[in-house]
Amino acid sequence: MAKLKVPVGQADHVLGEEDAPVTLVEYGDYECPHCGHAHPIINAVRKHFGKQLRFVFRNFPLTEIHPHAEMAAEAAEFAGANGRFWEMHDAIFENQQRLEASFLVQLAGKLGLPSDDLIGALEKHQYLPRIKDDFMGGVRSGVNGTPTFFINGERYEGSWEFEGLVEAIEDRLPRKTEHRRAS
Repeated sequence: MAKLKVPVGQADHVLGEEDAPVTLVEYGDYECPHCGHAHPIINAVRKHFGKQLRFVFRNFPLTEIHPHAEMAAEAAEFAGANGRFWEMHDAIFENQQRLEASFLVQLAGKLGLPSDDLIGALEKHQYLPRIKDDFMGGVRSGVNGTPTFFINGERYEGSWEFEGLVEAIEDRLPRKTEHRRAS
């Protein structure tokens, strides 16, 4: 089974507690329809497990088939630099069919982010090195498509549906030992 080669660190976008017993890492592409399908499922899984689950999103834009994915990732990273990554992340997935630059600038404005600064960041590709780091970490970990999930550092090959993810995460939760009294 493939292993996550880049451990979760300070540069990652993380939801959940550092000491959560299970960490779910997603390598995703903002224009990928499968990632779009998985997005609300991941949110439901996060809600289901609460503090028992830490979620990490890493960029893996497949630019040859998704021409807007990299720019959307740049917009999300810009938002992250301004403390609004998860809001932009959700807004991008909720509007996956409209990822042209003008719409991303609109989203930034709706989130209270400086639109002119986003335009400048996109023109300079200011956040592209960060995205490339995520991408290359994914390549080193054996990622070749999206979404790709790792649970506690091991690649998850099962269903992306709620039930499959819940079962896989439950299998990795620490078991409570039962103490039986001697009769």
